[in-house]
Amino acid sequence: MRKSMSIQFRDYDMIERFSKDIANMKGEFDLVSGRKVVDAKSFLGIFSLDLSAPLTLNAVTDDDQAFTVFQRYAV
Repeated sequence: MRKSMSIQFRDYDMIERFSKDIANMKGEFDLVSGRKVVDAKSFLGIFSLDLSAPLTLNAVTDDDQAFTVFQRYAV
C-alpha cells in the first residue's frame, strides 16, 4: 500500500520517538521537504531537512499499523 501524509516535529523528542517508531517497520519510507527527499529511517537525514515547516511522509508498506502510529505526528 502506498500512502502519503503531512507530519511535523515540534521538538527533538518527537524526532527521537519517530525514529524509534519507524526503525522496525517493514517498507520504504521517505520524508520530503521541498525538493529534498531523505530516507525517513535516517536519523541524521531528518536533521538535514527544514523542520520548521510540515514534511510529507511517503510510505510504501503492507503494515496497516504504521499509519496509526504516524497519526501522532500528523499535521
